[in-house]
Amino acid sequence: MKTIYKKLLFLFLLLPFTVLAQNTLKGTVVDKATGQPIPGVNVNVQGAPSGASTGFDGNYQLSNVKNGNKIVVSFIGYKTETIEYTGQKTLNVSLEEDTNQLKEVVVQVGYGTVKKKDATGSVSQISAKDFNKGINVTPETLISGRIAGVNVVGGGAPGAKADIRIRGGSSLSASNEPLIVLDGLPLTNDVPNGATSILSTIDPNDIESFTVLKDASAAAIYGSRAASGVIVITTKKGSKGGVKVNFSSQVGINTVANQVDVLNADQFRALVNEKGSPAQKALLGTANTNWQDEIFHTALTTNNNISVSGALFDKLPVRLSVGNVDNPGILRNTSFERTTTSISLNPVLFDNHLKIDINGNLAFGKNQFQDENAVIGSAIGFDPTQSVYEEGSRYGGYFEWLEANGNVPLLPARNPVARLNQDNRRATSTRKWGNVRLDYKFHFFEDLRAVVEAGIDRFDSNGNTTVSTESILGYQPKPFNGPDYVNYGNYSKYTDMLQNKNLNAYFNYVKDLGKFKVDATAGYNYQLFQRERYQSGELRQPNPNTDVITSPDINLQSYFGRVNLGYDSRYLATVNYRRDGSSRFSEKYRWGNFGGVALAWNVAEEAFLKDNETLSSLKLRFGYGTTGQQDISAAYDYLRRVTLGTINTQYIFGGKVYSTARPEGYNENIKWEELAEMNIGIDFGFLNDKITGSVNYFDKKSSDLLAEVVVPDGANIRNQGTYNIGSVRTKGVEFSIQSDVIKNDNLTWNVAFNTTYIDQKIDNLGTTVPGFQGYLTGDNIAGGSGNQIQVNSVGYAPRSFLVYEQLYDANKKPIAGAYVDRNGDGKIDASDRYRFHKPTADYTFGLFSTLNYKKFDFTMNWRASLGNYIFDNVSSNLGYSDAALRRDTDLSNVSADYLNTGFRYEDNGTQRYLSNYYIKDASFIKLDNITLGYTFDKNLLKAASLRFTAGVQNVFVLTKYNGLDPERFNGIDNNVYPRARTFLFGVNASF
Repeated sequence: MKTIYKKLLFLFLLLPFTVLAQNTLKGTVVDKATGQPIPGVNVNVQGAPSGASTGFDGNYQLSNVKNGNKIVVSFIGYKTETIEYTGQKTLNVSLEEDTNQLKEVVVQVGYGTVKKKDATGSVSQISAKDFNKGINVTPETLISGRIAGVNVVGGGAPGAKADIRIRGGSSLSASNEPLIVLDGLPLTNDVPNGATSILSTIDPNDIESFTVLKDASAAAIYGSRAASGVIVITTKKGSKGGVKVNFSSQVGINTVANQVDVLNADQFRALVNEKGSPAQKALLGTANTNWQDEIFHTALTTNNNISVSGALFDKLPVRLSVGNVDNPGILRNTSFERTTTSISLNPVLFDNHLKIDINGNLAFGKNQFQDENAVIGSAIGFDPTQSVYEEGSRYGGYFEWLEANGNVPLLPARNPVARLNQDNRRATSTRKWGNVRLDYKFHFFEDLRAVVEAGIDRFDSNGNTTVSTESILGYQPKPFNGPDYVNYGNYSKYTDMLQNKNLNAYFNYVKDLGKFKVDATAGYNYQLFQRERYQSGELRQPNPNTDVITSPDINLQSYFGRVNLGYDSRYLATVNYRRDGSSRFSEKYRWGNFGGVALAWNVAEEAFLKDNETLSSLKLRFGYGTTGQQDISAAYDYLRRVTLGTINTQYIFGGKVYSTARPEGYNENIKWEELAEMNIGIDFGFLNDKITGSVNYFDKKSSDLLAEVVVPDGANIRNQGTYNIGSVRTKGVEFSIQSDVIKNDNLTWNVAFNTTYIDQKIDNLGTTVPGFQGYLTGDNIAGGSGNQIQVNSVGYAPRSFLVYEQLYDANKKPIAGAYVDRNGDGKIDASDRYRFHKPTADYTFGLFSTLNYKKFDFTMNWRASLGNYIFDNVSSNLGYSDAALRRDTDLSNVSADYLNTGFRYEDNGTQRYLSNYYIKDASFIKLDNITLGYTFDKNLLKAASLRFTAGVQNVFVLTKYNGLDPERFNGIDNNVYPRARTFLFGVNASF
């Protein structure tokens, strides 16, 4: 068997050379209007089983051509050319755009496809040629700022997960992440420990297109997981024709774009000498250390991919791709490395009646992490007058704050450089996923197809944390001034496994009845999610808390159906229905029913507009649908459960250790959260579709919200849990437009613009008591103890800021501890806090421009956000003098905002860190990337065509906000891993 595989591999590798050895017809295919080469054009001998396709330079080679053969040149969106071969060695072809065919772009919808002109719901698609340029380490960055209503906010850490929201999300505590369907396989948003995100394992070079189902009428076919929208990702497939090899390589130089503004060494000395005690003044050092310079550096990213595609034995379309990205972070000793392999086999059998798609993918990841919040926080707040190193230090030669007797104090910050070098956190991961799709068109009834899809996705990780025996953070059970002092360091490890199994089976019936067209689908879906984890605890400490955690299986089952009706391509209707069952709910509430209806009128197909070149396209759409939400952390919250306690809750009786058993809180009435959405849309095109665009108005309401809320004392065994309460209303408008501004033989300029307005408010939060301000939510802020700054309140946007209203003096300087008595009761207390702005934007904008001049190309991508606010937690936590002078045994730096306020106390009864002074306008305009490219045809290198690129990512930001970055998804700026500014260089070769 191995011998057969070796022979097949040998033949596969030999195929390009055998093609070159034959007599060939060569030529170039270009756009008739612009003269620009067209990649991917099919060039075939009429009636022959195989052919060739053009590279990205438009060149092709077609072998074994005989006099009298008909050469057929075809490509989507262009008129097909048929030319007789008369012995010429070179045949150059100019293709003319077919405007009618351009309107028939096919987009992915749930369990099928539909022509774009026949789509009734709000569906947006973006393909590979329109993706954002530059080094895209993870797929989310390909579409950032490109689709109206879709907001993508990435992080700065290597391979960091991006937060994606479609139309603002819809839930309070349940997941607001969209459902992602990869080649027919619905993914989970969960990732194992030691990995960054589910999409970070996918090589962006392998992606062909993104399709976004935004409204409920379009997404309802996915039912239970579609409340936050659906993103369908399609990867590149094999194609018939000769073998094509594509190689791309990029190098990026990642630099630090910005730093948190704190006092420099001289300013800090002045502060301590002015306000410090004699003991504190004596602690000042002689160094001038910028601790952020010490922990950040310039790093080099490489991104390489090679793919081979073609038809194996002239029969089997196949594509094989291998990629590697190595992305060290700008924070030292952080990195993300991914190696991917993917294969796609797409045979067609039984006279085109059976289509088989087989996709297999393997991804290896290697990550190095840090305790980023602690390290960056230490660098921001560490005394700038101290050196990184101290001679004679027992902690690896690093300076650390110690007590007079040499013991380790509890409260001071630790040396951030030491933390980076003495705390080693590494993880490796392996993800294996694939899908098999069988699409059979019945021989005896060709209008009917049976489709079966089976997929599996397994994600394994293992990692460890090693703390040096010279680290101040190591396990030191005995005091340094005692006789038995020893530093054991620390060591812990873990493993994690997630598995997702999926089965789809459905029938599809398509029939043209004169001017009527019927497209009906009905089927069944099964999905199972499993997880098992192991945690060792601290193995160098006594009684490590070792644990194996097997999460309850989550099972989703569904029955679905859809009918598309069309009359003469003018009047269109879609009706869909889905019945979903989730194991997260009891039998009483397990099943939910969700459906949608959408209507469309292709006005441009009416006699009075047909063939009108001025108003070349016009379609009116209306849709209404419902979807469900069940994605919460609690797997079986409806069950009454008893669990065993941990090692921390054991008792000893008679010398024997007994574990405790404790009842868990529960909610037997927990049920589906439901979303109902209405969408009205217009699709338009002018000047023979030289200008195209769409406008959508949507109004959606989530009810029976799955929210994490506080439980009254005595009402349950727990004090908080997940319950169905209240509703959220979201309204908005989306607008997108694109145009070929200039299009001639030498110059083309395409511009695409989109904008979205969203108004989201909480309508109801269930039964409340007078004076109830809402449920506190969001992350705890730095400052005080356990404080939260955000709240969910009726009549306001989710996660609005809950703060005191600051008073100012005549010079507009904030007065410490002075706030407005908003309820007029003569005192300042929690009841005077009020809702003040929100972290989400009112308006978002995206602008993409592509300019081609002869063999040069230039692209740029802009984004903007208006009406979003941010809580400056760095200044609220460190913007007062006592932050530097808390103790007589150590010093800490303060935010430069102290120079603006002169605040002294952290609290002193004033709750200074809850002032609206720290809520800042974070509106911004960003130039995300610019890229310049030049293409060499095969005149330079006969074996390949080459394209060279250079560019910059995260070019600049225009904003009023003085902090590190105005774009924070959770609205809180505190110890953030900064986004790098990247200078990139790349080459692409096509053989």
